[in-house]
Amino acid sequence: MSTLRARSADDMGMDWDFETDGAYAAKLAWADEFVRREVEPLDQVLGHPCDLADPRRAALIPPLQRRVRDAGLWACHLGPDLGGLGYGQVKLALLNEILGRSRCAPVVFGCQAPDSGNAEILAHFGTDEHREKYLRPLLDNSIVSCFSMTEPQGGSDPTEFVTRAERAAGGWVINGEKWFTSNAAFAAFALVLAVTDPEAERHRRMSMFIVPTGTPGFEIVRNVGMYGDPPGRGTHSYVRYTDVWVPAENLLGARGDGFGVAQVRLGGGRIHHAMRSVGLLGRALDMMCERALSRRSGGRPLGGRQLVQAMIADSWLEIEQFRLLVLRTAWRIDKYNDYRKVRADIAAVKIALPKVVHDVSARAVQLHGSLGVSEELPLARMVLDSFYLGIADGATDVHRTSLARLILSGHDGYDDLFPSAHLPGLRRAAELRFENQLSELEGDQ
Repeated sequence: MSTLRARSADDMGMDWDFETDGAYAAKLAWADEFVRREVEPLDQVLGHPCDLADPRRAALIPPLQRRVRDAGLWACHLGPDLGGLGYGQVKLALLNEILGRSRCAPVVFGCQAPDSGNAEILAHFGTDEHREKYLRPLLDNSIVSCFSMTEPQGGSDPTEFVTRAERAAGGWVINGEKWFTSNAAFAAFALVLAVTDPEAERHRRMSMFIVPTGTPGFEIVRNVGMYGDPPGRGTHSYVRYTDVWVPAENLLGARGDGFGVAQVRLGGGRIHHAMRSVGLLGRALDMMCERALSRRSGGRPLGGRQLVQAMIADSWLEIEQFRLLVLRTAWRIDKYNDYRKVRADIAAVKIALPKVVHDVSARAVQLHGSLGVSEELPLARMVLDSFYLGIADGATDVHRTSLARLILSGHDGYDDLFPSAHLPGLRRAAELRFENQLSELEGDQ
C-alpha cells in the first residue's frame, strides 16, 4: 500500500513520496491478512452485517471487532477529539481499500455507512447528551442508525423536499415520507432532514433532527430491495412520519442549517464510498486476471489475446487513475479539515466513481461469459452497484454541473474580439516586450 506523504526539505532533497509510514504500513498488512482470512468468509454465511438481532451475527462479528480494537484500527473515520483514532482521511483511504473487498469488513472495523457519516454529524453538532445517548453506542456498534433524507417526489434534491417539521408542545412534530432510508429496519434512530421554514431561501428551509425509531408515528411502509435481492430481504426503507414528536433539543445545529449539516455527512460519505470501491475494483481486476490465465479459447489462453490484454490494461490504468484522485482528495481533506474547501475534488470523485466501477466490472463480466452474469459470481451485482453509486449521496450529473461551476468560477472571460490564446496577438505582445533586445540583435548582424 502507498500514498502521498509530506517529507522535510532536508530529507534527500525531496518534497514528496508515495510511501506511508512504517508503523501504519504494518497495520495495513495486518488488516489485509485479517480481512482475507477472518472477515471475507463471513460474507458467505451472514445476512446483513448491521442486523444486530441476527444470532449468527452476534456470535461471529463482536469477537472480530475486539481484535480490530486491540490492533488500533477501530473507528478510524473520526479524529481523537470526536471519539476516533485520528489517522486522517489518507490513512482511512488506504484501510478502506482493504475493507472494500468485503461486505462485512466495514462493520468489523467500525466504519460502516451510514453510521460513519451520522457519527460525524453527531460529533460536530450534537450536545453532550446526544454524544452520550447516541454517538457513544453508535461508535461501539451496540446500535446502528439511518439517514432519512431523500423523498419519493424529490429524490436527493433537498430544495424539492416537502417533509415538514413544525414547532409544537416544547418540541417539533414531523410529517412526511422519506425514500430509500438505508438500514432503517435495524436502526435505533434516524437523522431526518425536514422543512422548517418553507418561505426561506431554498437552502435555508431545512433543519436536521434526531428521531428515535421507536417514536410513535415512525412507520416503515416497506423495505425496498435492490434488484436481485431475495424477496423480503431489502434494507432500503420507505418511511412515513405521521405526527412524530421530538423534543426541541433533538434539533442538530441551528434552525435552517439542515442543508449545511447534511453536507458534513455527505462530503465524507461520498469519498468513503470511493475509498471502498477501490478495493472492490481491485477484486474485479484480480478475477479478470485469474480468468485470463485459466481459461483457453481457440487453443490459446484468454490472456494471450490482444483484446483481453487491452481490457486488463485499461482496467488497471483506470483503477490507478481513480485511486490517485481519491488519495489526493483525502489528502486535501486532511490538509484543510473543511469539506467546503474540497467541494470540487469530492465532486470529481463522485463523477468518476460510477463510470470506473461500471467499466471495470462490465469487462470482468464479459471475460467470464455466462458465469459472469450468473448469481454464482459477484460481478453482475457490481455492474448494478455502479448505477447505485451514481445515485447515492446525490446524482452524478448534479455533481458534474457543480464541478463545472466551481472550475468556471476560477477563470475569466475575454472582452476582445479574439481569445487570449490567439497566436497573432500573443506574437505581437511578445515582439513589443522584446523589441529592444531584438533590435540590438538585428543591429549586430
